Amino acid sequence: MAPISPELYALQATIEGYARDFGLDFCEVRFEMLDYRMINQVAAYDGFPTRYPHWRFGMEYERLSKSYAYGLHRIYEMVINTDPCYAYLLASNQAVDQKLVMAHVYGHADFFKNNLWFAHTNRKMLDEMANHGARIRRHVERHGLEKVEDFLDTCLSLDNLIDIHAAGIRRRPAPGPEREEPETVRKLPAKNYMDAFINPPEFLAEQQRKLDAADQERSHVPESPERDVLLFLLEHAPLAHWQHAVLDIIREEAYYFAPQRQTKILNEGWAAYVHTHIMTERALEPNELIDYADHHSGTVAVHPGRLNPYKLGLELLREVEDRWNRGAFGPEYEACTDRQARREWDRKLGLGRQKVFEVRQVYNDVGLIDEFLTEDFAREQKLFTFAYNEDEEQYEIASRDFEEIKRRLLFQLTNFGRPMIEVVDGNYENRGELYLVHRHEDVELDVPFAQDTLRNLFTVWGRSVHVETVVEDEGRTLYSHGPQGGAHRKLD
Repeated sequence: MAPISPELYALQATIEGYARDFGLDFCEVRFEMLDYRMINQVAAYDGFPTRYPHWRFGMEYERLSKSYAYGLHRIYEMVINTDPCYAYLLASNQAVDQKLVMAHVYGHADFFKNNLWFAHTNRKMLDEMANHGARIRRHVERHGLEKVEDFLDTCLSLDNLIDIHAAGIRRRPAPGPEREEPETVRKLPAKNYMDAFINPPEFLAEQQRKLDAADQERSHVPESPERDVLLFLLEHAPLAHWQHAVLDIIREEAYYFAPQRQTKILNEGWAAYVHTHIMTERALEPNELIDYADHHSGTVAVHPGRLNPYKLGLELLREVEDRWNRGAFGPEYEACTDRQARREWDRKLGLGRQKVFEVRQVYNDVGLIDEFLTEDFAREQKLFTFAYNEDEEQYEIASRDFEEIKRRLLFQLTNFGRPMIEVVDGNYENRGELYLVHRHEDVELDVPFAQDTLRNLFTVWGRSVHVETVVEDEGRTLYSHGPQGGAHRKLD
């Protein structure tokens, strides 16, 4: 890594001034200059080159290097959520690219600092990642590379079994004071001759049964379904000290990266929104226009078969700004069914800029799509769903229905499009076995993937592991993995 040149440092100061004039609020941003080999290496480590050693980082580097060599991709910049905020520039970028990248980075830095979904993240994660790397290396020295790496593989295969909303939702009841004696029903004070009327024996007996049932439920592990499977394993699995430390590291890093996945569309859309305004209104020179237009259009281009988060996020923010400038919101606007009148609606409120700043602060991708993806927007952007036609052996448009488009998008984004799994019993059939349930939210369980996951959960738990799901044409089904291998059976 190398510091940026004096010319780029002066350019940074200029772009930073434009960003603050635009209303952005961000931590200090430090730029580093990297060649394409080094930036691919840093990207393979998710922006943290001091992470623990593992073969998957080498595989990712090979993939990125070959993709760059074949001209399939190019990493113009990279920015990480820390304080100060570190950003990496590609040495071969043109001057106009460096301008665009710096403006884009300041958009990300503002988003990291102000978006509520990032509020709980560790801003000193660069140091924390280095600590994680040192700890893993010590375990390798003590227990051997193969043993530690195998357990790392197992933990990494489970890193999506977390509760991505844990930072904002308290699912566990607050711990109360421990009682030495079982709780009993308290009788109301009464004289002897009135006691049978004020404290009926049958009522007291019923209340005692409820207290006993609640006490029995509290003794159940877990007391209520636990969505953070990794936390449950840390608390209850029979792990060696070093295994507990490794699993804890994987869980901590999974929670650090979760908000970036929850806000991919809005985060990239906001950075693109910022750089378009800074470049077109302040930073762009006349002789840079063609190159800027070429590179920006490539960033927001629509690619066949996949969603471009830059494009969707940017267009949604522009839509929000336009609607709130025109006053195209509220009961009166929603009640209007005349398409022409809705297009020409203009109350000249001028609230667009204020609203997009509010959106970047409060929402994640699910909230953004749910709240602001309208039928008018879907029609204007020509959105549709597609499916594979087995007869024609090709993908084709399946529906242009707005509700179907929105539903598919939301399911794709909820829990990252993965099935929701909860621990419901840590002592299934009183044998110390782990029982999980797939909460069916229109996301099917991939059976081969689930069987591999069960095998790895068995490695951590040490006893048989089960997951209950619903299989089409079979009904409720239980998949298991234990000492004898995998099995499944119908429950209905």
